[in-house]
Amino acid sequence: MGKITKSSTAEYFAKNLQQVGFSSPTKAVLTTLKEAVDNSLDACEQAGILPEIWVTIERLGAGSGRNTEKIKVMVQDNGPGIEGDDLAKVFGEYLASSKFGRGQCTRGQQGIGISAATTWAQLTQAQGVIVTTRTERMRKAIQAQVDVDIKTNTGIVKNRVTLDADVPRGTKVEFVIDGRLQIHGDGGLLTYLEGTVLVNPHLTLHYQLPGMDPVSHIRVSQEVPRIPDATLPHPHTYKLGEFITYAALFGRVSVAKFLKTGFSRITDSVLQQFVHNGLSPSFLERPLTSLKNEDFASLFKIIQETQLPAPSTKSVLTVGESALSMSIQRLGEVDFFSVVTRKPTICDYKPVVVEVALARFKNVKQDPEDPVQVLRFANRVPLQFDKASCAITKAIESVNWRTYGLQQPKGSLPLGPYIFAVAVTSPFIKFKNASKETIDASDELVEEIRRALIQAGQKLSRYIRREQREADFLRKKAHIEQFAPILVDYLCQITKASPQRRDRAYAGLQRLLGRDQESLNDTNWDEPKKAEEGRLGAHGSSLSQKSQSTTSRSTGTKER
Repeated sequence: MGKITKSSTAEYFAKNLQQVGFSSPTKAVLTTLKEAVDNSLDACEQAGILPEIWVTIERLGAGSGRNTEKIKVMVQDNGPGIEGDDLAKVFGEYLASSKFGRGQCTRGQQGIGISAATTWAQLTQAQGVIVTTRTERMRKAIQAQVDVDIKTNTGIVKNRVTLDADVPRGTKVEFVIDGRLQIHGDGGLLTYLEGTVLVNPHLTLHYQLPGMDPVSHIRVSQEVPRIPDATLPHPHTYKLGEFITYAALFGRVSVAKFLKTGFSRITDSVLQQFVHNGLSPSFLERPLTSLKNEDFASLFKIIQETQLPAPSTKSVLTVGESALSMSIQRLGEVDFFSVVTRKPTICDYKPVVVEVALARFKNVKQDPEDPVQVLRFANRVPLQFDKASCAITKAIESVNWRTYGLQQPKGSLPLGPYIFAVAVTSPFIKFKNASKETIDASDELVEEIRRALIQAGQKLSRYIRREQREADFLRKKAHIEQFAPILVDYLCQITKASPQRRDRAYAGLQRLLGRDQESLNDTNWDEPKKAEEGRLGAHGSSLSQKSQSTTSRSTGTKER
């Protein structure tokens, strides 16, 4: 039998970075950027600071691996800064996070992402992250290189120096990594940055991407989102193994105290319901450390069979319809948009809120036969991969969009030059993988997203119907412009009307078409009169000559 060895958390992730978003050179660049921006946004919001972030992506030459480039990712914020003693934990230690398991609607949860980015830089360029930071209490900024000690899962701080800083506070991170750049498309850097702007109206973002001019999106909201207090998990969301593992964190406390302090919606009256359903009162006083697996199984069974109040929805965070409407218009000139924020609800015993924005931009060139562009968000973070299996995509496909005026192949996304942005916010979002690329598609969550989409679709339908009515009116008006002058001419010939009578008929036609006199003076409407005066006899003109005259008039009118 071979020798059994024990690996650290850092060693495991260093060998399995594909699980946290580093499965390809292209995704490595995007994940590094995303983790750095997410950290900056969370830090600013928790400190009550309106975030301003600068992003620069540079090509530095060939990478160390085959078919890769050497890429520099720089992200700077105006956040609270980081104390020097915390640099090693923040950037060089896995599962070191103040947000781990707290049940808050924050972007980061486990404390894995930024440490994984440091590891990727270290593995591909033999150097971790360069951090420059300053808090308001520091006289000078600190700059240091942070690496990950793979064997012990600890951060190593190197080359620490102090610098004069021209900003009162903030943090700048610089990663040099192997990667490949993708600017556009579902997995592109631009899609991520513009998606982040969309769902963070309080953010001012400046970015510079290779081959592009610098871009700035100025905030449209002056309110820092208030992150709701952390909430405890609902016991009906747990499996037996998770329940036992969770209990081990509480040490030598009574079963009753564990249930009341470890879960939401368990009170003394609920404990009495457990007793009524077969749990011994003395069992509630036993210390957790005395329970065996079969004891936990019996307790777990009674909890699952007891009707419990749904979790509170006060722990969820919304962007809001007003702020989302203003934020959309930062991305370009909008031809149409519809925004819906659903009331917080419970899906799978977890509080959740769904927000939807449907928009059509004038500056976006897209084939009407192509599927709509789908932007997915979880806790205000863009999701850019594994779209097909996501709850959001399944919900969009489940709606009959033909009812709302869009083309849609059966069981697929609708077609047209539209952007569908769907944001799901919850303190307990269930992802399908550790890299948090797609939301697990439970029936309850898909149905809640579907309802939000239907509400937005109803607004879209009204707009499309109005647009179709206007187009129909313009087609009818074009027919009148084309054939009415011909009718006037022939009626004047048949009735032998005077030129003055014909002029009045033309003037009435002009008023009917809603044309102002100034614009009409520049058109060809007077040509029939001049042509008529030049003829020897109105009745002697051939039909073909008359048709040619009136056709030229109608063409001039259409162009006008």
